This record gives sequence, structure tokens and C-alpha cells, in this order.
Amino acid sequence: MPDVLDASPYDALLLLSFGGPEGPDDVVPFLENVTRGRGIPKERLKEVGQHYFLFGGVSPINDQNRALLDALRKDFAEHGLDLPVYWGNRNWAPYLTDTLREMVRDGRRRILVLATSAYASYSGCRQYRENLADSLAALEAEGLELPRIDKLRHYFNHPGFVEPMVDGVVRSLAELPEEVRDGAHIAFCTHSIPNSAADTSGPIEEHGDGGAYVRQHLDVAQVIADAVRERTGVDHPWQLVYQSRSGAPHIPWLEPDICDHLEERRAAGVPAVVMAPIGFVSDHMEVLYDLDTEATAKAQELGLPVRRSATVGADPRFAAAVRDLVLERSAAERGREVAPCALGALGASHNLCPVGCCPARAPRPAAAGADSPYA
Repeated sequence: MPDVLDASPYDALLLLSFGGPEGPDDVVPFLENVTRGRGIPKERLKEVGQHYFLFGGVSPINDQNRALLDALRKDFAEHGLDLPVYWGNRNWAPYLTDTLREMVRDGRRRILVLATSAYASYSGCRQYRENLADSLAALEAEGLELPRIDKLRHYFNHPGFVEPMVDGVVRSLAELPEEVRDGAHIAFCTHSIPNSAADTSGPIEEHGDGGAYVRQHLDVAQVIADAVRERTGVDHPWQLVYQSRSGAPHIPWLEPDICDHLEERRAAGVPAVVMAPIGFVSDHMEVLYDLDTEATAKAQELGLPVRRSATVGADPRFAAAVRDLVLERSAAERGREVAPCALGALGASHNLCPVGCCPARAPRPAAAGADSPYA
């Protein structure tokens, strides 16, 4: 096998995701998992769960992860990369601890992790690392031999993640009525997080106003906007906007919200908007409800033509990007010099999360980082 397809020292890849209910009876137990430790009453969870009940109590995320698993396995097989791919979730079956136990029993000792979150933040990176540490602690208590776990770097600016989104925006623009197409505004959408979490996202040297979370999204948005201009010949104005806010109303979260933004754009005379969910890997509930349902209804109320562009999902280019990331990290672990692939001004992210990166309010052990208790 050519050295370029050598994944050693790793012997498995773990797709790590959020998880979601797969039927009406799963909704409240799933939300109890998500909110564990916060003391939220069951009646409140039933209210929150209405978003899921609108779609039959089923989150699309699990089927989308199955599709991504298939795409990864197909890509690896076609390119001669002999690396088994497993799947575990934070909040629903297949649970992370169960999957790691299976991997250990299958003899896996060096595991790479692909999280379905492309950007730096506590909820998008460190919390996954905390979940990994919790699972390793559980396996240790069972007397199992612990594997070494590393996490793939943030891939927000990898071409295989960016290029499908460029295509999606171009397609959405083409779907708008011709008379409003050239004047359309692009709203690059991502999950809102508390300002305090944004400000401390990324390594310590990147902390500040919005932190790495905002800077990474702005950089990708600029790359996509530039590519759209090259493809269409039109320089569409754009803005980074947020969605899916939750939590206490007195705590500042990143703004503007997408619905408020649509109102502002309509008042400013913008003839149409393309909503581009660059903060999401796939069309899961935040995309289907907050954009396709809530924001689209707001646009209809305003008489504002809108289209929502596609997320990356199981696009073969994303699967190829994951293969590239695996081979890049593997070569680096073997001591080879590698040239990471990245678009935009920020360059490739770190391979190892440093101490102080995306800190939690209450410190907890986190695996797959410089501060990991499981080296």
C-alpha cells in the first residue's frame, strides 16, 4: 500500500455526534440526556420537544450520520485506506461509551475522532472531549484497557467542507426569481452561543471579542462569498447571523438572530435573501426548524423571497476531506512534515487542543488535548 494511504499508528476512526430521538417516545428522554444536571422540569422539556414532534418525534441527525458513515466507508474502500469507522453519540444511541467499549473489545488501541462540529467552541469541541473523558473513565472502572484517543483538527476551512457550500449558495441564488437574484443578500447562519463562550473560544491567544468561533465563521463566509462572486459575476452583500438561541434571556448571546436579520434586510429594501447554514454539518433539527420552518415563515410574512442552501452532509467531497485529515494527522504522528490543506486567511487549526482552549465554566477532565488525563 502506498505510504500516502498509511493511517498508522491509528487503527480506527470514530464518528462522534450529538445524537437525536428516533420516535415520539424518545423525545423527552433525549432532552433529559441533553439537559442532565440543569434541573429542567419534564413539562418544560415537553414544550421544548414540540420542535421534534412537528417532525414525528424524529431528528434527522441519526439518518444523516448513517449516510455519512456510508460515504466515509465507501471513500476509504475506494482509495485503499484500511481504517474501520465506528459511530457514537453524546446524547442518544449508539451511545459513546457503548461504542468505545465495542472498539476496545475489537482490539482498537489508537483511535482518531471526527466530531460533527467544524468550529472551535466549548459546545462544539471541548464538551465532546469531556464526553470522551467520561467514557474512558467508565471503561477504566470496568477494568478495560484504555485506547489512546486523538481528535481531528477543526475542518471549517478545508476545501472539502467549503466547496459543497459554495455550490449550495450558487444553486440557491439560481432558484430565486431572476428579477431579485442579483440583489440578493447572503445570510451566513450558525448556532448562537453565549458571548462569554464565544469570547473564550479557541486557544488563549485567540480569546477576545467573539474569539476563534466568530473569526473562523467570518473567514469561511468571506471565502464562500468570494467564490460565489467568481462563479456568478455578482458581488452579493453578506452578513454572519445566528440562530437556535436557548437559555436565560438575561445572558447575552451572539446576535443578530436570523429572524431579526430578515426584518432588517426587508426594511433596508433588500429584494431577496439566501440563508447559508455554514455552522452545521448536516440538515439536522436546528436547520429544519429554525431555518426551514421558523425563518422561512418570517420571510413569507415579510413578503421577502428566501432560499436555504444545502449543508455538506454526506457529500463525497466531505468524505474525501475526512480521508485527507486522517492521512494528514497520521503522517504527523509518524514524525513526517505535512502541509495541511486550508482555505482563507486563518490557516489550518491546531492538531492538539492546548491548555485553556475553549474552557468550561466548571473545569472537568477532557480527553484528546494537551490537558488530557488519558495521554
